[in-house]
Amino acid sequence: MASQEIETLSAALARLPGLGPRSARRAVLWLVKRRDKALPELLTALEAVRDTLVECDVCGNIDTRNPCGICADPRREGKAICVVEDVSDLWALDRAKLFNGTYHVLGGRLSALDGVRPEDLAIASLLDRVERGGVDEVVLAMNATLEGQTTAHYLAERLEDFPVRVTQLAHGLPVGGELDYLDEGTLAQALRARRPLAG
Repeated sequence: MASQEIETLSAALARLPGLGPRSARRAVLWLVKRRDKALPELLTALEAVRDTLVECDVCGNIDTRNPCGICADPRREGKAICVVEDVSDLWALDRAKLFNGTYHVLGGRLSALDGVRPEDLAIASLLDRVERGGVDEVVLAMNATLEGQTTAHYLAERLEDFPVRVTQLAHGLPVGGELDYLDEGTLAQALRARRPLAG
């Protein structure tokens, strides 16, 4: 049995997404074996994040400055806003470097089952951004779930009063996906979104 302090550290790490009890114990053992170098670096990084993290007033991203690095970047195209459910979605899209506009984090998705209503999300601030002008397109990058699509539909209705083009990410077949392994919902969406073959 490990000491209470080590067990407490393992339990704390096990609560992180993607880490279970066994992975957390392996991480703790790795840290203990390298405690002279790894532990001080980890503690310094955690303290720096704790002391400097802020939520961007413009888009809702998490960064160490406000406005965040994306909103403050003059090379970004401000005429397009990509709306995402969560910060993790923003980071995933931006990591791909395929979108050069700005983002807007809703902070979740509409869900009657979970009691998440429009006023619980950052929808009003999105509409304020669009109303101020200078926005030509709003890209709805919701997850392909029932709640995500409900949220996208609600946002599309709210944006009808503004002179902006509202688009949505395409859903369907993943690159390299085999039809035999795909679920019916993915196949149905791919068939509905079919387009002519250029040639």
